[in-house]
Amino acid sequence: MVKKYLKRFIYFCVAVAFVIAGAWVAGTFNPNQYTVQKIEDEFHKKEMRIIEELGLKEPEFEFSDKVSFINATSTCISYLNWTTDKDKRVPISIIIAMAGIESAWGTSRFATEGNALFGVRTWSLDTVPHMKALGNPDANWGVKKYKTKCESIKDMIRILNTHPVYEKFRVEREQQLETGKWNYRSLLSGMTAWSTNPDYQEIILQTIIDNQLP
Repeated sequence: MVKKYLKRFIYFCVAVAFVIAGAWVAGTFNPNQYTVQKIEDEFHKKEMRIIEELGLKEPEFEFSDKVSFINATSTCISYLNWTTDKDKRVPISIIIAMAGIESAWGTSRFATEGNALFGVRTWSLDTVPHMKALGNPDANWGVKKYKTKCESIKDMIRILNTHPVYEKFRVEREQQLETGKWNYRSLLSGMTAWSTNPDYQEIILQTIIDNQLP
């Protein structure tokens, strides 16, 4: 069954390549971008359907040190990207750096007991699984708990894609996708609401550099 779907996937990839190539030729190297974009979007939807049909599962998030944490986070992001539209994806380097800083590379109490890599808060204490900060047990908020660490990353991506305070980030991402090159500093300037630390942007940038993140 798996071979059957893989074979269909390969045929589909070849067909898409020919159609896109034909569009470039027909357009004298200046194709109708709307048409090409539409083809690529349909291709991605086909990818997601095949992934579901193949029954691929969320990868295990196993690590023992910073290097293996980085690898586990990267593997999770790659998995999530299969089912995330390309214009809704967040650069892998930014996610890994934020997960590392926010969770002390997976060793914080919130990460070990609640799979919470980003310290996402919730005020819906009656309906959302959460943990209280040890130093503030009577607070009217808690940190969201997750079934898996990969689920925590998925929620982080969802927040960046939907919360109004990250509209600047989404606009900047859209512009950078058009240029085909990431500018992390500009993207992070639209994510300042994530932390009250005024140096947060520089901390994340330096973490990306120091760890040579992908």
